[in-house]
Amino acid sequence: MRYRGRVARYALTIAYDGTDFHGWQKQYRAAPPEAPLPEGAERDASGRIVLRTVQSVVERAVRESVREPVELRGASRTDAGVHALAQCAVFTTSDERQGAPDDRLAMAINARLPDDALVTEARRVHPTFDPIGHCVAKGYRYTLHVSPDRPLWNRHYAHHVHVPLDVDAMREGASRLVGQHDFAAFAAAHHGRKSTVRTVLACVVQQPNDTAITIDISGDGFLYNMVRIVAGTLVDVGRGRMTPDDVGAALASLDRRNAGPTLPPQGLRLEWIRHHPASLDPNATNVPATRFGPSEDENGGADD
Repeated sequence: MRYRGRVARYALTIAYDGTDFHGWQKQYRAAPPEAPLPEGAERDASGRIVLRTVQSVVERAVRESVREPVELRGASRTDAGVHALAQCAVFTTSDERQGAPDDRLAMAINARLPDDALVTEARRVHPTFDPIGHCVAKGYRYTLHVSPDRPLWNRHYAHHVHVPLDVDAMREGASRLVGQHDFAAFAAAHHGRKSTVRTVLACVVQQPNDTAITIDISGDGFLYNMVRIVAGTLVDVGRGRMTPDDVGAALASLDRRNAGPTLPPQGLRLEWIRHHPASLDPNATNVPATRFGPSEDENGGADD
């Protein structure tokens, strides 16, 4: 989307329940006119099926709120079933746009959103702000429901483990992942990244109650399915199928076969994203260059 003259760039903080979304990123399917529509999907002007994704739903709400065509770009391309507490997405409009004023923009967008998505903040940012390239860190949480009984009320937000887990062993295994490493063993095949080196800032295992275990991991970026593979590996450590030393050995091997399974998406939630402060200031004069070039601009692809 290109504009002549001055532009205004806005960053949204978005929370969503990923249960009924086909992930973050817009997705299209070619299908004959008589083909039934999947739940929540619609057809575009060319007849393609537009799946119900967070990006498509929020982009439409933004477009209606600012009364201009917009393209929404997110910081993390979460998979279907993955949730978010604080996704970041940006869009650009003309400086003299119509529609809701800045101080009521979040309210206007939310009035047009379904119940499973919510804009918690809308703010004007620097015209060069890039939600991916100016990201310095992000954090995810994976939640486990540990009980012989399957979860009911939180079944869409936790992965069920029916046997007890050794939390101390999981903590020891998690500590082996902290630091800058090549995480090739913890990435899905065909991840599409030139480099599999990432920095994990922290990986913390907690047990807030008798049936819940959480794995909080933060870093400068994540590879496709990396967090869910980390969670699966730590569950294997907790079950005694792997030792904490095996986690370090898997990391060093660079071989996906040596790490644990990829856990299902519903236990995963994007918790927070941190950006360079100057990039969030609409009037800053010292905004740094983005961290990635055109071929490496997704900071690890779909970050889950």
